[in-house]
Amino acid sequence: MSGERAGPGTEIESLDGAVQALSRVLPERVNADPERVEQGLAKLVLALIDVIRKVLEHQAIRRMDGGQLTDAEVERLGLALLRLNDKMGEMKQLFGLSDDDLDIDLGPLGRLA
Repeated sequence: MSGERAGPGTEIESLDGAVQALSRVLPERVNADPERVEQGLAKLVLALIDVIRKVLEHQAIRRMDGGQLTDAEVERLGLALLRLNDKMGEMKQLFGLSDDDLDIDLGPLGRLA
């Protein structure tokens, strides 16, 4: 229906669908190579955090466009998202990962990025 905005339930369903698709694509067994297990775990965790960050950004933009936030709330939200982005960059650098490394293929749903 045009004119209606997606509610929080729709965004949760979208996130749930992405997580379910991710679980179908991941291997049943984890390669526990001691040399790579830390980086593999970091890659998975950072990819999930990135999905959640994108959902939060989308919701924030929707709330700003709808006039639901004060200027102070917009400022705090922008600062929080900026800090999250900076921390993600630090973590990627720490584990030797790039944005492409977090671009997980979800099969028929496409790429995660």
